[in-house]
Amino acid sequence: MRAEPGRAAGFTLLEAMVALIIVALGMMAVATQINRYVVTAQSVEEKTLASWIATNKITELSVGKTWPGIDKYDEELDYAKRHWKLHVEVAETDVKNLHRVDVSVALGDKPDRKLWAVSGLIEPPAPPGFPPVLWPVPAGGGEERGGQERGGGECG
Repeated sequence: MRAEPGRAAGFTLLEAMVALIIVALGMMAVATQINRYVVTAQSVEEKTLASWIATNKITELSVGKTWPGIDKYDEELDYAKRHWKLHVEVAETDVKNLHRVDVSVALGDKPDRKLWAVSGLIEPPAPPGFPPVLWPVPAGGGEERGGQERGGGECG
């Protein structure tokens, strides 16, 4: 840029202010997007942890030594440096030996905001002394595992 005679080369104050406003708007847009990303990442993390907690509770009930009765109850749990609240509801089904379990999970400080809910079906535990199921191993795969040889034979 060539300076006119009697005028110094460079930006005017108005041009500099317009440039600063443009940069400031761009920085605000970037900050807004970063904030959205952080909030979304936190929400995904909370929902993931809540899904693990709910699934773990159903698994715990399904492998327990006793069959849970028809009931509704709440539990509290500390997991991943957070306090959680669980609402568990065990209900009958039309099938005689099957109960439905509904588990909902919320953060302890926001118990009304349900993050995750899982439903599952559980059956009564096997009676004492009930032999474990030994699944047949395909031909050629009859090696010993865990000190217990698997039964041979054919499937079907």
